[in-house]
Amino acid sequence: MLLEHIRGPEDLKALPVDQLDELAAEVRQFLIEKLSVTGGHLASNLGVVELTLALHYVFDSPKDKLIFDVGHQAYVHKMITGRMHRFDTLRQYKGLCGFVKRAESEHDVWEAGHSSTSLSGAMGMAIARDLKGESHQVVAIIGDGALTGGMALEALNHIGHEKKDLIVILNDNEMSIAPNVGALHNYLGRIRSDRHYLKAKEELQQLLNRIPAIGGKLAKTAERVKDSLKYMVVPGMWFEELGYTYLGPVDGHDIRKLLEALQQARSVGGPVLVHVLTVKGKGYEPAEADSHKWHGITPYKIESGQVLKAVGPPTYTDVFGEALVELAERDPRIVAVTPAMPGGSGLLKFAKRFPDRMFDVGIAEQHAATMCAALALEGMKPVFAVYSTFLQRAYDQVVHDICRHNANVIFAIDRAGLVGPDGETHQGVFDIAFLRHIPNMVLMMPKDENELRRMLRTAVDYDGGPIAVRYPRAAGVGVSLDPDPQPIPIGEWETVREGDSAVVLACGPMVGLAMEAAEQLKRDGLQLRVVNARFLKPLDEAMLLALAGEGLPVIVLEEGAVHGGLGGAVLEFCALRGIDHMRIRLIGVPDRFIEHGSIKEQRAEIGLTVERIVSEVKQLRARPGRRASVIRS
Repeated sequence: MLLEHIRGPEDLKALPVDQLDELAAEVRQFLIEKLSVTGGHLASNLGVVELTLALHYVFDSPKDKLIFDVGHQAYVHKMITGRMHRFDTLRQYKGLCGFVKRAESEHDVWEAGHSSTSLSGAMGMAIARDLKGESHQVVAIIGDGALTGGMALEALNHIGHEKKDLIVILNDNEMSIAPNVGALHNYLGRIRSDRHYLKAKEELQQLLNRIPAIGGKLAKTAERVKDSLKYMVVPGMWFEELGYTYLGPVDGHDIRKLLEALQQARSVGGPVLVHVLTVKGKGYEPAEADSHKWHGITPYKIESGQVLKAVGPPTYTDVFGEALVELAERDPRIVAVTPAMPGGSGLLKFAKRFPDRMFDVGIAEQHAATMCAALALEGMKPVFAVYSTFLQRAYDQVVHDICRHNANVIFAIDRAGLVGPDGETHQGVFDIAFLRHIPNMVLMMPKDENELRRMLRTAVDYDGGPIAVRYPRAAGVGVSLDPDPQPIPIGEWETVREGDSAVVLACGPMVGLAMEAAEQLKRDGLQLRVVNARFLKPLDEAMLLALAGEGLPVIVLEEGAVHGGLGGAVLEFCALRGIDHMRIRLIGVPDRFIEHGSIKEQRAEIGLTVERIVSEVKQLRARPGRRASVIRS
């Protein structure tokens, strides 16, 4: 076994080239076996085995900076850089992170969980290198899907303009998570380049320049002729026009060809783009056949590829997808828009039923948001289906193009709250804070899957401007579904359990947690009132005023950032109304990034637990007098 002797890049470099194919096979087998137990990003990592080995064989990490876009395809990189022994803990609590993480290794120089950031990061590192008078290589590894992101194109343009010594590896597997879309993707598919083109171009230039008197003029004329011809025969010239030396395409599973291309890239000055063709899921038939399914996978049986899933209620994502199809059957104005996540957002059935009303715009959240604004202004009902963590990327467009226009855009915000193994880059805990302060926005969250259906009906019927429904990455609670869900009056909360000892204002999955706490407190003779604060904006002001009149202690419970969240909204309401006698505690996500683990473990770490609620209620009850000051915890 070669793999067991690889404890760092220096061990890899010590191997002869003719043993690298054998090592690649061992790496694939290792990944298939380990991820069958832990789950994780399998297909993307199987596709970059040879490429990662070649990168570490040619370059000198960590002196040379290897910058992985997104970072979910860096498992092989982690293996080569001394973390192979930790793969049993992959994506588990206090275990190996599923993305690149600077705290794990000096070889992890750039952290990312979002797409299209690597080129900007690489440019910054290249500038810093030059200003410090250093001479190492900076290499960005980006997929063709990520290259469609606006930020990547901005950086691509700037790098070419500045002519910095920087290498871009374009990993072209025709996939991001879902199949790629767009003109750039189609362009990449047409590229067929002669690797000797550059050399011939340079030799011709030198020959013409040596001709006395007229050589320079001939060279300029020949350059114009070459320019007109190369557009016909070398599609890769688009990158050259941006200022790059283009190398490729290269077979991304041929170690020798990869080594040759990378060595050539490091010997060329200025920005270089190496176009590498890979197969997502390479070496494991189920993953090759369906790389979308095997992008991020739960534990599975190696022999059959059967995915091991717990039997239970449908997920909120599935309920959303079914409900949207039902609503679209009755309302031809409804269109669905998603940034490269049709499967993850539950829109595959919608796409099949309404192909002309389904728009996957690629990794382009900003474009998606502004397009939705225009659709709404033209009388359509766009549903922007997006993960909470990815909606962050379109903040300006939400403010400037949607809310400022008061456009009737429906936000379907998936993965709201803690997300488990994906960890800190994907936690959906910030959207309450960055949405509720924007004028014209309505924001709601369901306590169960049936209420999600009702909220979608509410959103479709609402013509007052933008409206968002956020829901968790989880299975529903198992309630029955209304065949004809009815809308909910905007801003109306509901009391789901009566009580006169204290009140919990909870939203989403926290309603169930509060109900569990109420049962425990009941055994101690305390009756906890539980309110489903399903509208985070607008608040149910009538209920808040009634609570102020009762003088009961109040706990605001949310699986979102405690700063700027629902609790903050309640405190603001009290301050603006001059209510200074309510005893209020806030329980939410503290002011730090929450790392990977199960959602249960993450909640336990930050105190989103039954025990915490019970303790807070008892402490509030123990405080004497009604005119206690507002308390923030």
